[in-house]
Amino acid sequence: MSNKDLETIFNDGNMLTNPMASLVKQHTLPQTILLHLLPGAPITICFIFLGPWLKQNHLPPILALLFPILLILIPFELGLMYYLGYRRNGRFSLEGIVLNREPLSPKVYFLLAPALLFWSIFVFMSLGGLDQAILKSLFGFLPDWFQINQFTPANYSQPVLTVTFALFLVVNGFAGPVVEELYFRGYLLPRIEYLKRWAPLLNVLLFSLYHFFSPWQNITRILAFLPWAYVVRWKKNIYLSMLAHCLLNTGYCLLMLRLFFP
Repeated sequence: MSNKDLETIFNDGNMLTNPMASLVKQHTLPQTILLHLLPGAPITICFIFLGPWLKQNHLPPILALLFPILLILIPFELGLMYYLGYRRNGRFSLEGIVLNREPLSPKVYFLLAPALLFWSIFVFMSLGGLDQAILKSLFGFLPDWFQINQFTPANYSQPVLTVTFALFLVVNGFAGPVVEELYFRGYLLPRIEYLKRWAPLLNVLLFSLYHFFSPWQNITRILAFLPWAYVVRWKKNIYLSMLAHCLLNTGYCLLMLRLFFP
């Protein structure tokens, strides 16, 4: 595939008069769907192949998610953005690629980031029962290791649990959320600005579907993350959702602390 073909896939579209859209070429709907869902396919394939191998080798099933994040999600999403940045700027830079980076006052961060965080916590806690009902009724055929947080600590040595938790905290708590917000809210969201108020909805819908390995959480994920995308579009600032995303995932890691240090 030539550079021109890549540019057609990643950058083709029409320039619009909207202030945000005028900064970048807009993606067509097929491009939008492709670029939102594409990273999820190899992540899920890796997850499916790793699960049985980890079980056979007596390693925690949560590694089936952490390794794909570390080896596929981050290199793919960050690599694509830096590639496009190099094509645009002649150097490895995210300038003009990742948008929604308008400065905000500390007061705005203090007010909005916790609000986004608490909303998502409320949704995940309120709809946890719905997720389990969907899992049991529609996806009961999946092996037990698909639920990465369901494992018996006594089956693993403490050094293995300690290293796994450290990786869990760094990769799932910080690195993954930062890259996902750069990619989904910083790179992809501004390129569907022609959809106006529907852009955040499509962005979050496809973001949820991209988690192919946990489809039973789609309803909860959409409701939890939808305000994030609208606030990012409103304030033109991805650091709000990035902060909330990191805090949410870090909190989840800490809630699972008892599994790693029983």
